[in-house]
Formats: sequence, structure tokens, C-alpha cells
Amino acid sequence: MQYLFSKVLTCLVMPLGIGGLLILMGIGVLALRRRRLGLGLSLVGLSWIWLWSTPVFANWVRLSLEGRYPPSVVESLPNADVIVVLGGTMRGAAGTRLYSDLGAAADRVWHAARLYHAGKAPLVVVSGGRLPWAGSQGPEADAMARFLVDLGVPGDRILCEPRSRTTYENARESKHVLADRGIEEVLLVTSALHMRRAAATFRAAGIRIVPAPTDYEALPEPEQTLLDYLPDASALEGSTRAFKEYLGLWVYQLRGWATGALAVGVPVQSKHDRARAMNEQFAQIDIASFRDAPMARLAPTEILSGD
Repeated sequence: MQYLFSKVLTCLVMPLGIGGLLILMGIGVLALRRRRLGLGLSLVGLSWIWLWSTPVFANWVRLSLEGRYPPSVVESLPNADVIVVLGGTMRGAAGTRLYSDLGAAADRVWHAARLYHAGKAPLVVVSGGRLPWAGSQGPEADAMARFLVDLGVPGDRILCEPRSRTTYENARESKHVLADRGIEEVLLVTSALHMRRAAATFRAAGIRIVPAPTDYEALPEPEQTLLDYLPDASALEGSTRAFKEYLGLWVYQLRGWATGALAVGVPVQSKHDRARAMNEQFAQIDIASFRDAPMARLAPTEILSGD
């Protein structure tokens, strides 16, 4: 119940929730014949939602998180004891859904397989549990493990952590798995948007990590048109996730679950370096490295499609 309550509260403080509450307050004040105050509250609420719904702002706020962890080619990453890949990537099979459905963050699992095939670590830990409202679905870690096997990672090289539901629990439960095997250093795989909070949380848990971000969304220097200043549903969804990361990092730091200080802004030196590194990463993707996997004949866009 506490977990569900925290999710409801989070929804209310997201940009759409705050803007909607301001508009409702404005309507209520108008009903009390406070015309100026009512219109002002409604206008502020509408402007707030408009801001977070514009592609130009959504790109900036996501880049402020992703820019701290520019893309790196696999070969440039050091070897580690294990690869830890965080959940939030797919929905497990349930009911009439015979197979797991890949989500937008399924790049995490693909990148973990890429790192394993490159010989960066001998083991992969998949961390993800089952949400209370997931019905008959099993833990996400099980679905992630099956997908890794489809991508050619041997099943006996995969360790499942099926209990965690949050980033904090990812770190706490993964630490138990790692401690049992005397593992000290990990390659941490998650979306670039999520990496700042994940890295701070794992470090606070006493785990030595090397960030291995993937699933980049923002463009360093996008070409802008009039459409970038008009509301867009996908832009609101993307900026809301960035808002959630900043809010989550702030709460984690208050509770002592994450290290570091909260700061907002795009790192100045990362802009051009990130664009160059991203191009290098895409150029280095070698589909042939998955030739032994049953799904090797599928293109990346076919495997990773889904919402």
C-alpha cells in the first residue's frame, strides 16, 4: 500500500499533475467570483503544462541528465567482474500475451548482451521484480534473462535478482547478490536518462560501478522549427520522465540513499563530445557479434521496437 501511495503522490507532483491542479484551483476560484485570481491560476497551470510539452524544452531537460554520461564505444570500457542491467525494460508474458513485450528501455538488455559478447564481464545480473498491479506477470528479471538467452548469452552466465521494484531496491538487492560471490566492481547498464540517479544510488550502497549508459533520447544540437515550440504529447512524456529523475534523486539524497549534490544544467564540455561519441558508438555496433544467437537475423530495430 505504501508503494502504491508513493506512486500516486508522484503522479500528482509531475508537470501534468501540477498544471492540472492549478487549472482546477483556478476554476474553483472563478466559481467563487474571484475572476482575476482564478484566471491567473488557470493561466499559470496552462503555461506550466505548455512549457513541459514543448519538444525544445523536453530535449533540453533530458540532455541535462544524459549529457553527464556521453556515449562510449564498448571497446573503451574497462573489464569488470559482472554486468548489472536494471529493469524497467519489458512486460512479462501474462494471459493471452504469450511472450514478453519489449518497452522503450529494452536497449538496456541489448547493451548488456553487447558488453557480454565483447568479453567485458563473465556474468550478467538482471535486476527487476514484480509490481503489485502486474497481475499474473512474473518478475521482470525472469523475462530479461530469457531475452538475454535469445541474444546469445548462456543461461548459466545470468544471475537473477527478482525482488526489486525501485532504483533503491535495485542497488540494495543487487548488493546481496554480488556480496554472496565476492564481486567488487560492476558495469552498470541503464538508460542514460536514469544513469545519474542509478549511479549515485549504487555508490551509496557501497558498490563500485563503471557507468555503461545506453538508450539515449536527447539530441545535442537539434535543428529547431516552429513545431518544437508547440505542445506535443511525446515531448511531455519525455520531459516528465526527466522531471521524475530529478525529483527521485532529490528524495534519495534526502533519505541518504544516493550520493552527490543535485544540480540542473547541461555540462558545457559534453555537448560536442557527446555527439561525436554517439556517432562512434553507432558506427561500432557489430550485429555479427550476435551471430550465434537465435535472434541474430533480426535487425536491432525489429528486436527493440515497442513502447
